[in-house]
This record gives sequence, C-alpha cells and structure tokens, in this order.
Amino acid sequence: MFEFINIDEDSRIPKYQQIVNSIISNIEVGNLVIDQRIPSINKFSEEFYLSRDTVEKAYGILKERKIISAIRGKGFYINTTKLISKTNILFFINKLSSYKLRIYNSFINCVGHNCHTDLVIYHCDETLFLNLLEKHQSSYDYYVIMPHFKTENLKHTSYTQNVITALKKIPREKLVILDNKKSTIKGLDIEIYQDFENDIYNALKEGFTKIKEYKKVILFYPEKAVYPYPRRILHGFTKFCVEFNLDFEILNEVIDDMIIKKGDLFITIEESDLVSLVNQAKEDEFILGKDIGIISYNDTPLKDLLGITVVSTDFKVMGETAADMILNNKKGSYKVPFNLIERDSL
Repeated sequence: MFEFINIDEDSRIPKYQQIVNSIISNIEVGNLVIDQRIPSINKFSEEFYLSRDTVEKAYGILKERKIISAIRGKGFYINTTKLISKTNILFFINKLSSYKLRIYNSFINCVGHNCHTDLVIYHCDETLFLNLLEKHQSSYDYYVIMPHFKTENLKHTSYTQNVITALKKIPREKLVILDNKKSTIKGLDIEIYQDFENDIYNALKEGFTKIKEYKKVILFYPEKAVYPYPRRILHGFTKFCVEFNLDFEILNEVIDDMIIKKGDLFITIEESDLVSLVNQAKEDEFILGKDIGIISYNDTPLKDLLGITVVSTDFKVMGETAADMILNNKKGSYKVPFNLIERDSL
C-alpha cells in the first residue's frame, strides 16, 4: 500500500489530512479495495517518519467516517468503497410528502457533487429516530434534521427529552436543524426554519381584504394523525380570526355530506381533506372563489395546476439555504419566507 501513499513535506495541508486524502483517493481509483488490510499505526508512522499521534489522528477520522474499521487483534481494514464525496451528510425527513421531498431535492441539487447525502425517513417516530441516529453516530460530517415527532396520543411535539439528549451528543458544528426551530438546544450553528404560528397569521393577514368578504372561516385541523401537525398552526389561525373579529370554526376533518353554505371559506391542511372538499363543492355546484373559498396549507405543483390558493413556506429556498450554509461554512438562524399565494379558489 505504501507505494500509493504520498506525503508532501512542503505542503500546507496537515500530514494527518494528507493521510486521509491519500487513502480516500486510492479507494476511489481502485488501488485499495473493501476488506483489504492496511498497515498498523506503528508501521505507518515508521514508514513515513511520522509521529504516532499523526497517524492515529488520521485513522481516527477514517474510522469515524466508517471508511476503515478496526478488528481487535487483527488490525485495520478498508470498510467501504462508497466514496463519491468530500462531505458526507445524513438527512433526516420525518415523513414522505411532496413538499418534504422538494426540500430534499433542492438541497441535493445545490450541494452537487461535492457531497454525498444519505436520506432516512423516521415517520415522526421517536424510537426509530433515536435508533437511526445512534446507528450512524459519528459517521457523517453533517446531520440535517427535521424535528417533528408524535406523542402516544398522536399529538405533535417538536422535541422529546430523549431526542434533545441525543442531539446534544452531536457536535453543534455538525448539526443542522431544518423546518422547525422550537428547541431547548441553545446556540445552534445552523437553523433554517418556519415560524408556524406567526407564519399562518401573517399570511392570512396578507389576504384579509378578500377573506373578510366570507361569512365564516372553517379550518380543518386533524387533532390526531399519523403525521401530526404543529398546534402552533392552530394558534396562529385562532389569533387571526379573533383579532379581526371573524366568525370561525375548527373541525377535525372533512366528513361526507358536510353542510357547505355559500359564503364559507375553508382552510385545509391534509391533502385528503382538500380532495374531499373540492369533490363535495362540485357535487353541490359551488364555484370556487365565488360561492365558497378554499385555502390549502403547503403548496404543491398540483395545487398550482388546479388553481388552489395556498399559504406556504418556500420549500425550495429552505433546501437551498441549508446547502449554501454547509458548503460555505456559514452560521446563523434563517427564517424561510412564508406567503399567501393567491389563485382562483379565493
């Protein structure tokens, strides 16, 4: 193996990093293969007249990234040949939905070939999340996490105490909190988030001129769902209606044969409720945007095609901002724009 390793005495790159880079590059070109044994720390240091600490630090980095593994009594071995990037990222998504995937896809498009990103979905399940995090602890350069969890009674919670404890074990410079800011973890380096309560309040306020023309505003907020939504959405909606003295009602879901009256404005969160509502409106021969109004939460290409007014964050910007902060080593807290996008249904 030594014939492939190059250590430049005059380089400004630290020697431990040169070792890491050399081993990675030789894996990429096929000089080193999976399960191949590599020299011990002592032998490596003797061959290149390096201190043992230098080689140990390099091997430690390679082990942390799971590029090599150590077998007690036998030595070090190449653990993987999947090295297509300089920066390895583990991306946690709480559920598979079109808008969550838009965040992920915009992130991937922005980081490009400089990074290798693994995607895991934990379905808002605390136990699954903790197991996945423990399994991959110290294996990645960055951990991008959308923190949304469900309680035993299917309510939404941003964090649990167990999740907070686990996240605190990750170095802050490696942790990227995405989509949801509410946390007791102080001093995070990177946060890109929605402000669920104030976002919906401000977006509805933006459309108040048209909203006030309706006789009643009905929000469909699922109290119990497989993938629950932050109650801060509910708080922001209530705050808006109370402040502007609007007649409003909060229902759990759209039910069959629901009473729809001319002058009603409906706000849906679940996709299934939107579909049911549009179908019932058609059966009752109501014209959207004239007889009744519909606003949906979170934009999708299909809602755009159907002319459905939405209140939505900019998912593309969320993913791009996270990627930019990682690539350019930026720090800080960034709230993603959230707006009313007015279409024919309002």
